[in-house]
Amino acid sequence: MIALLSAADVFVPDGDEARQRAQEELSKAEYQAAKPTWFDQLAADVADWFFGLFEGDGTGAVAPLALTMITIAVVAAVVVALILWGRPRSSRAVRGRIDLLGEKDDRTAAQLRADAERRARDEDWDGAVVLRFRALARGLLERDLIDPAPGATAQGIAREATPPLPQLTEPLHEAATLFDAVRYLGAPASAADYRALAATDDRIQATTPRLSADTAAVRA
Repeated sequence: MIALLSAADVFVPDGDEARQRAQEELSKAEYQAAKPTWFDQLAADVADWFFGLFEGDGTGAVAPLALTMITIAVVAAVVVALILWGRPRSSRAVRGRIDLLGEKDDRTAAQLRADAERRARDEDWDGAVVLRFRALARGLLERDLIDPAPGATAQGIAREATPPLPQLTEPLHEAATLFDAVRYLGAPASAADYRALAATDDRIQATTPRLSADTAAVRA
């Protein structure tokens, strides 16, 4: 009959020695072949730090320990969220209101249209055309029909709006061309130019966009 070992005969290494033995074992070639990724290493480091909080007598450490555990949980949740979904993005409408067509402007599409109409009543056709195209672009942003990169040109915005508004491809191109001519080339605008641009903007507002499968799924 095999004699049972007494509790005094059982060797139980302390935390530091157990960790050292584990590290020595993992340093062998067969383990190095399956070396963990940077994320695995980060998780291991966090775990080592966390379990190190329990070393010592722990007297009076209940509240600080609870706070530390909550902090770790929150940080871990944020890290996992960033890994899975990436950095949060603000809405297109809000981002678009910061910088559009080379100028910082926080007016909505409705406000820009109203300002354009005031310029038109004063027969300031150049100003009316520039503001109305900005209103057109802002309206596309507010409806999530475009997502232009910073510094996008009028032609770039017109091209990006073409897929959801294919029936307005030519009017969009003409509107962008008029904006560029007035804004950058110094060409004088006329009442007819403004009215044509305003009509295009009105048509865009009244047209139901053709959404892609991905966009439709997001909106559903």
